[in-house]
Amino acid sequence: MIHVHITKEPSGRISAFEMDGHADYAEHGKDLVCAGASAVSFGAVNAIAELTGCTPEIEQGANGGYLRVAFPVTARDAEVQLLVQAMIISLQTIELDYAEYIQLSFTK
Repeated sequence: MIHVHITKEPSGRISAFEMDGHADYAEHGKDLVCAGASAVSFGAVNAIAELTGCTPEIEQGANGGYLRVAFPVTARDAEVQLLVQAMIISLQTIELDYAEYIQLSFTK
């Protein structure tokens, strides 16, 4: 299962997210849940960097299955937050149909 842990500050600001695990929905290379979660998360991080100039702090596992991204506060934080929230909504949409394979949680 893919676990997505989203860290929220008391103000509601999303400061980081961490994805770990494997969906195991299908064999490697044909796993739609993994592909969808990867595309959504990497697409959002790339969009944040390209559109806002924010450089997120990124940690990745050597063999996949782990991604942690932290978002420093910048002058364009409202835009960063909007893109992160869009990512979360997309991941929640995947979770609605594939809850056995992906789970989101929020921590403060």
